[in-house]
Formats: sequence, C-alpha cells, structure tokens
Amino acid sequence: MTNNSNKTMKKLFIFMVATLMTLSTANAQDNEKGKLKSYNFVEAQGGVQFTSTDAKIDKLLMPTAGFSIGRYFSPAVGLRLHVNGWQTKGGFDQLDQYYKFNYITTDADLLLNLTNLFSKRYNHALNLILVGGFGLTNAWNNDQLKAITAQHQDLNTQLAWDKNRLSHNIRAGLRLETNVTKPLGLSLEVTANSLSDRFNSKANTSDDWMFTAMLGLSIRFGHKYAGPTYITKLIDVVDSVWVDEPTTIMVKEKKPVVKMEQKRIEEVVFFNIRESEADAAQGIDQAIKKIADLMKTSDDANFTVTGYADKGTGNPKLNKMYALKRAQGVTDKLINEHGIDASRVKSDSKGDTVQPFEENDKNRCVIVTGEGTFKVTTYEEVEVEKQSTKKVKKQVIRQEEIKELVAD
Repeated sequence: MTNNSNKTMKKLFIFMVATLMTLSTANAQDNEKGKLKSYNFVEAQGGVQFTSTDAKIDKLLMPTAGFSIGRYFSPAVGLRLHVNGWQTKGGFDQLDQYYKFNYITTDADLLLNLTNLFSKRYNHALNLILVGGFGLTNAWNNDQLKAITAQHQDLNTQLAWDKNRLSHNIRAGLRLETNVTKPLGLSLEVTANSLSDRFNSKANTSDDWMFTAMLGLSIRFGHKYAGPTYITKLIDVVDSVWVDEPTTIMVKEKKPVVKMEQKRIEEVVFFNIRESEADAAQGIDQAIKKIADLMKTSDDANFTVTGYADKGTGNPKLNKMYALKRAQGVTDKLINEHGIDASRVKSDSKGDTVQPFEENDKNRCVIVTGEGTFKVTTYEEVEVEKQSTKKVKKQVIRQEEIKELVAD
C-alpha cells in the first residue's frame, strides 16, 4: 500500500469509530434481571471494501452491504450466518484502468465477545468482539476486464475467469458493538477475507485479500437471564423516636388566703320608676344574696339599709313613701330569706332629699352600708410541684431483614 492509501484508510477508520461512539446510548449500570444467558439478533450493515492488487487503494474502494442472523449461546460465545457483497474492483495501475465485478460472500462466523469473556458484568457500553469464520464467495459479471484485455493483448490475464468464479472465504476481524442487553445496537466491524488467487483474475501464487469496514444496526431479541441470586441478612437499624418521659415541673397557682379585715362596705340595689316592692327590683335576688353573703362574713358589723327616690319625678311626700318601702322591702328579704340577725340591720329613708348619683334615674335605689370586721379572701401566687411529661428523642435499635444481590 502507498502512503496516501494508508492515510485514507486511517481517516476512514477514525471516522467510523467516532460515529459509533457518538451514537452509542448504552449505560454501564448493572442489570438487576440477573446474569445474561443467551439472546438472538439480526443485523444490517453497510460500509466500504477493497480487494488488494497492484493498484492504489483509493482507486479500489467500493461500497458493500451485509446482513446476518445469529445467536449468542452465552454472553461471550455466539454464531452467525453472514451474507455480504455488491461490487469490488481490480485494476492495472500502470494503465490507470480499473474494472468492476460483482460478488457475494456467505460465511458461518464464530463470535467471541472478549469484553464479556474477561468481565463479570455483561452490560458494557462497548463490547470488543473477535470474529472468525469460513464460507464461499461467488463472483460474476467480469465484462469490464474483458474489454480492457481486448485493448491490451500484452496483459498477463490468461487466468482470468469468464462467467463466474467460486472461491473459498476465510475471515478474521474485530467488532465494536454497543450494549448487548439493549434491543437495538450499533457496531463497527473490520474484517480481512482470504480468497482464492484468481478471485481478481490475476495470479500471483498467493491468496487474494478483501478488507471490509462496515457500520451495522442490529436488533436483539429473546434475551434470557439467569435470575439474580439474593441472600437474606439481618441488619441493625437505628430509629430516632419521640417518647413521653415523666418529669416534675414547677407551676404557679393562686392560693386562697382568708383574713379578717376592718372595712366599710357599700352595695346598691336599683329600682324602676314607681317601683317599691323589693321583688320587682331589677337583679334583686343576685344583689341581696351578694349583700347577705358579705354580711355573714362579719360577726360584729351593723348595717344600714337606706332607700332613695329620684327628684326628677313625683313630689317629696310621694317620693319619701317610695324610698321607705324600698328600704323596708330589702331589709325584710335580708332577714327573712337570708337569716341576717334583725338586730344588726336598720332601715332608713332619705326620700328625694339626698341624691347619691348625678344621673337622675339611678337615684331610685337602696344603698346598704356597713362597717366592721369582715372575712376577706385574697389569692396569692405560689409555686408548686406537679408531675408532667416531656417529649424526649431517643435512639431505638431494631433488626430488619433485607435481601442482598449476590455479585456474579
């Protein structure tokens, strides 16, 4: 091969590898289905080839296409039936003349996935595969060579074949292929094919060689997996939990304190206009009960029940009568209904001569006053202990059963 031819083939190979790497979408994660056992595939390929002869390689490059069906019996070993062909070229470099003819090759190939052979994993982004096989190649349509030899009688083409040429084919090569566990795959395959000496109509006492470089698209199907192997393990799991824990807390409470105190009291019962009966006074029961309860807290106080009338209505004589009746009615209820000693209660009436309130209508009232020593209840704030609970975070250890995938 010439230097130019070598550069051309090198560039072509780099381009094919770059294309394959760019289009590859495989990932490198472990397959949880288990270990791959086998799968089938079909593949279509296209690329270039040339058959070596005494001519420049760039003049000999021709397209080629291939199709194959096959099966991998294990992740590393497979077989395929492969067919490829189209046209190839021969030529006479000194004449700068070239001739085409058709061919088709059928091979049975052994496929050895070197990546899976030396790795425990089987779903690699790229797989390197060794190809080796044998078969038959049939060539036909050699008319262009006949035309050249008719013009140049001095050419040594006495062994040129006429209608067709059947030849053995012995193949060896390498493949780069994307993740074989995926349903679709891309490949780059480069092979060298040994053919009989007269394949290109020239005789040089050694086999002719055809070199191919093809990109392929494959469909994989029927994947079978050995189920994953698991072992059961007990592990300690630490949980953080909140629990209620007993505790003693100090709280503030109001404690009643009873003491005797010298004081003066004054309570008021109000009446509506022209009312004098104690039972008719608004809120009479609640007011008189309050007064009676207060009276009972003292053993020495005397009380005066004084009736009043408003100056704005009636006349002095009538108002005095109303005031007196009001005072007497309240006094009777205190003595008769609440058991207050009559000797400690005195009734009085001011009529409308005294107006205890600025607002006229409020002066229709009875005012109960008293002075002496009374029981007075007050509330002091004290701290006391109480049992309670508080939330505390604690670590709790428990055992949990898990299944762990066993690596192949």
